[in-house]
Amino acid sequence: MGSLLFSPLTLRGLVLPNRAVVPPLCQYSATEGMADDWHMVQLGRFAVGGFGLVFSEVVSVLRDGRITHGDLGLWSDDHIAPLKRITGFIKGQGSVPAVQLGHAGRKGSMQRPWEGNGPLGAAQFAKGEGTWDIVSAVAAPIGEGFLTPAALDAAGMARVVEGFATGAKRAHAAGFEAVEVHCAHGYLLHQFLSPVSNTRNDAYGGDLAGRMRLPLEVIAAVRAAWPQDRPVFVRISAVDGVDDGWTMQDSLAFARAMKPLGVDVVDCSSGGIGGSATGSKRVPRGYGFQVPYAAEIRRDVGVATMAVGLIIGAQQAEAVLASGEADLVAVGREAMANPNWALMARGVLEPGSTEDVYAPWPPQHGWWLEKRAAVMDALGRPPA
Repeated sequence: MGSLLFSPLTLRGLVLPNRAVVPPLCQYSATEGMADDWHMVQLGRFAVGGFGLVFSEVVSVLRDGRITHGDLGLWSDDHIAPLKRITGFIKGQGSVPAVQLGHAGRKGSMQRPWEGNGPLGAAQFAKGEGTWDIVSAVAAPIGEGFLTPAALDAAGMARVVEGFATGAKRAHAAGFEAVEVHCAHGYLLHQFLSPVSNTRNDAYGGDLAGRMRLPLEVIAAVRAAWPQDRPVFVRISAVDGVDDGWTMQDSLAFARAMKPLGVDVVDCSSGGIGGSATGSKRVPRGYGFQVPYAAEIRRDVGVATMAVGLIIGAQQAEAVLASGEADLVAVGREAMANPNWALMARGVLEPGSTEDVYAPWPPQHGWWLEKRAAVMDALGRPPA
């Protein structure tokens, strides 16, 4: 009997071969937004490893919407060809390439995480990496010492909406089959959603409807620009995990508002409004700690969801699907630790003969591993 994790899922006209997903994993390693060999290897290995859906890291729709100097971009047509090389490889392995589109807002013009994750400083300036002007819902920095953004006016918001729509068109030209709008982790669209970061008193602030207005305009523009037979995902921080912040009830209302716009999957994460997406002490971390967000939205709104957050093992992922908590399961850091996680999980959930276990593997690997397995079976348990 087959597993749910390795059963297909149809989203509009797209059939995913399985429900194991690699979510966006920022690498901060591009030059002027251009994908290169690092990105080919980083994403390609997950397709070789059997994941059904492989997301790019967040791709900036505007040059001044980057988080760091190393972000991928789709702010020009020049970015299409390097990405198309990667999506072609992913498809050649039987996986589906997906792209996350985003804008950093006040979290832009920052150091790469391993450089300190703070404001750009002397070390970056010495490399010729200067600051750039950033924007947000209001003119308030994310913290002491960070750049102060300009509050977006009507023209600036229109530019953001157009940037996302044009980015979606370029993503399709680059061969991506699914698109995700990044409304999480304290980046621009989340900055509009959260009452912590949006204290505007115009139509784009104030009550929940006002704070949702720009994100919903972006989602509608992406849906209109994206092929109708291909799915649109939206990533949210289901809770801010801070005083007077965005709540689960807000997320349910947001999901209800985005569903009729043509959103197919809500990708449920948390945190990030005041710093790191993993830094809120109000969101207790444990295995599968964000799965309940996906479950509640799926149950109460009737939209497909993707669960993420310390999902480590095959049986754990299968249980999320079997209990109806989500439709897709994303495995991020565990996939970086083991790019073959999906193929190995399949062997756990669908055991069989040695030939059966290695049949789904790329023949360049499976042929060798099948022979090794036969030898190991004869030798018994290997030495520690």
